[in-house]
Amino acid sequence: MKVEIKQVKYLGSMHYQDQKSISKVQLEQIPWVQHNFGNRPAWMCILGLIEELGELSHSFLKRAQGIRTSENHDDKIKDAVADIVIFLCDFCTSEGIDLEKEVLKTWNKVKKRDWKKDPTGKQTV
Repeated sequence: MKVEIKQVKYLGSMHYQDQKSISKVQLEQIPWVQHNFGNRPAWMCILGLIEELGELSHSFLKRAQGIRTSENHDDKIKDAVADIVIFLCDFCTSEGIDLEKEVLKTWNKVKKRDWKKDPTGKQTV
């Protein structure tokens, strides 16, 4: 599924038009996972996700505390976020889920919520 974007938008140095889709990454990952790990249960992907969340938390905490300044916390945070998405792609593939499709479907619901206007969430169920 390709998302059409009318204008080039920026998020820091990121250009949407230059990015691969999550679906493409998910498909490219299949032979790599099979080659490196063979068939494995989905729970192993979840453990990988948890491990990477720990690495993200660690780097974020150390940056906030201002300690371990010899480490590049920003780079470690970016790497952990990317690893989380990669493990999530792997989990979704093992469960037969098109991650990009589900994210877009859910985002279309979430973006309609206005928590300032409706703090109870009852109007956008």
